[in-house]
Amino acid sequence: MQAFRIFQLCFPFLLISLLANCQPGGGMGKANTDNIKRKWLDVAYAKASAAQKMDIYLPEVGKGPFPVILHIHGGAFKMGDKADRQVTPVLEGLKRGYAVVSINYRLSGEAIFPAQIYDVKAAIRFLRAKAKTYQLNPDKIVAWGGSAGGHLAAMAGTSGGVAELEDLKLGNPKESSRVQAVVDWFGPIAFTDMDPQFKASGKGRTDHDEANSPESELLGKQITLAADLVKKASPATYISQDDPYFFIQHGTEDPLVPTQQSINFAEALGKVLAKDKVSIELLAGAGHGGPAFGTPENLDKVFKFLEKVFKK
Repeated sequence: MQAFRIFQLCFPFLLISLLANCQPGGGMGKANTDNIKRKWLDVAYAKASAAQKMDIYLPEVGKGPFPVILHIHGGAFKMGDKADRQVTPVLEGLKRGYAVVSINYRLSGEAIFPAQIYDVKAAIRFLRAKAKTYQLNPDKIVAWGGSAGGHLAAMAGTSGGVAELEDLKLGNPKESSRVQAVVDWFGPIAFTDMDPQFKASGKGRTDHDEANSPESELLGKQITLAADLVKKASPATYISQDDPYFFIQHGTEDPLVPTQQSINFAEALGKVLAKDKVSIELLAGAGHGGPAFGTPENLDKVFKFLEKVFKK
């Protein structure tokens, strides 16, 4: 059963990037970045864990400072890697004048929530502190992630300034960890709503409430017995008027994260933020990721959103 669950979690990423060799806590097939000349690999942004490293890629031409795409990989909070093929579509940003920074963070097998968002924010603070060193624009940072990475990108977007979700001891405490935009690809938002939503739609397995589900393993406790933790781990909990711009995409046939998660999240954001700050698109027929997300046409939508945000 565990082997089947691992396959079920990894298969959507195979569709996105033709990935291979998916293993818990490991990679999903390495992205080919040999042709990228300007890069720094395995840069430590904190010292509490060997996982706290990032890869920094710069466009082939230009002196910067470059706007930054912070890529947060998915993998059910317990697998995946900054250098796996999930970063491939995001690297298209290099051709459009963006720096791409792909990060690792502590997985649930090493540390439970909120360690993961602590790490994301530590990475953002590090990038601001080292902006001149790496030719980055500290005022233009977007968090972009899929699945678990989408959750963390959304969390970074809504919880800016929330002290309980920031561990300043990880470094650069005087820097801000806020982002100016979020690209959320099919991220889970409200964990205990997932099984009821799948029961209503009939499109996925109702196993998120189980003690060994990715969400329960993230929190270190079965989610049905941890209402307070579930609330703390939801990006929707922290929505406020100073949140950044959001671009959300989700497949209508997603069998792992209910489409309704993104619909409800966008509605909650829209009740607080200006209408032009929240965009959601449901990709008809798409699953949990898949080819539809990485097409040139779809990536063009994402980058047009970013261009609009960063021109303001």
